[in-house]
Amino acid sequence: MKITEFVKKELRGWTSAEITGLSVVLVIIFINAFVLKDSPAAIINAICGILYTIIAGKGKISCYLFGLTGSGCYIYLSFLNALWGNMLLYLLYYIPMQILGIFRWKKHLKKDSGEIIKIRLNNKQRLMLGIIGIGGSLISGMILYYFNDKSPIIDGITTFLSILGMYLTVRRAIEQWIVWMIVNGLSFVMWFNLVIHGTKAYSTVLMWGVYFILAIYFYRQWKKELIK
Repeated sequence: MKITEFVKKELRGWTSAEITGLSVVLVIIFINAFVLKDSPAAIINAICGILYTIIAGKGKISCYLFGLTGSGCYIYLSFLNALWGNMLLYLLYYIPMQILGIFRWKKHLKKDSGEIIKIRLNNKQRLMLGIIGIGGSLISGMILYYFNDKSPIIDGITTFLSILGMYLTVRRAIEQWIVWMIVNGLSFVMWFNLVIHGTKAYSTVLMWGVYFILAIYFYRQWKKELIK
């Protein structure tokens, strides 16, 4: 497939509301960066992260290009702020899983639209997911507390649930958006607290807030498609 044809297919299916919303968020990020003199890494991470989430919600494989770029910036930010759980999560799990996601999604694309074929878990799988999520979050929190993480409870929960969320993303399961709602909401609180105490990562706070809204939006969109 030619590059121009690939780009056209990836841009197909965007609504005017989605384009307007993305434009508004990007303008806010740039204004915020200029006025508050935000960290360049935080700005790039926010832009790439939001683009990744929207394009992933649209079911387009190109989301992983932005995901890999944003992950690199987030690793750097987490390192600077001693969020060891988030740093190791992105370095050792997110980046390899996103590379795997490119190959997995490529096998399950609709020929007409280029979007992925979406699935949902059965009740047994959801129950198992819940048990693993609660148990893993508790263990992660205790480990991070031992290593003097600045936010061991929230960092532990978001770290482990992000592992499950990324796994569900690669599997193309709608339940990923429920997990991301929890992760994004708690991450917003964690980074907001860091900003209050002097960390220059305003764009990162904005990014997690937008992530939270997008998780709700795309859960509803995927649910409508699966019902059809």
